[in-house]
This record gives sequence, structure tokens and C-alpha cells, in this order.
Amino acid sequence: MASKQALTISDKAAERVKDIMASRGAGYLRVGVKKGGCAGMEYVMDYVEAPEPMDEVVEDKGVTIVVDATSLLFLLGSEIDWDVTPISSKFVFRNPNETDACGCGESVTLVPAQSS
Repeated sequence: MASKQALTISDKAAERVKDIMASRGAGYLRVGVKKGGCAGMEYVMDYVEAPEPMDEVVEDKGVTIVVDATSLLFLLGSEIDWDVTPISSKFVFRNPNETDACGCGESVTLVPAQSS
């Protein structure tokens, strides 16, 4: 039985990542979470030349995403989307492990995914 993919990326987000990575020339998009903000945790995204040995590598819609090993349980089942409004454009996480968010939307409360 195949294991479920750690996270997915929407079509809009995949196109945006492809555009960004093409302008950079190479590398990977690395995602994770860190402690911070008024709700306790913040999503982080960065560009890296290569995955770390314990990172989870996810391929979806032609994009390779590296998931920080220490963040994996907090991101299981998430979808990364690209949201455009009249006043902003940004990546957003649709995360089933999110239990709360601050008013400004910059930080979240997360619980680790439960194994089934």
C-alpha cells in the first residue's frame, strides 16, 4: 500500500513556484514551521540548494517541495495555495492540524498530526 503524500500544492501555487524557481535558476522550495507570533507558530518558506538528510521530499504538479523534518507532523495533510486579493498576493497553507490563528493571520496554533 502506498503511503499518503505529506502535503500537496494547488495548481496556482505550483505555477507560482515554477516561475520563482525558474528565475532563481535552480534549487528547491523548503517549507516548515517555527515558534513565533502571538498564536505560537509561523509557517516558513525558503529556497535551498539541496534537501537535508532527514527532510521529506514531495513532488506534486511538477514542483519539488522539501519539508523540514522537524515540521513534518505539523504539516501532514496540508495544501499550499497561492492567494491573490486586491491588496496582496501570498502563499497560504490550508492545514488540517491548525487549531487557531491570530487576528492578523501571520501565526497559527498547530497540533501534530495523529497517526491512524
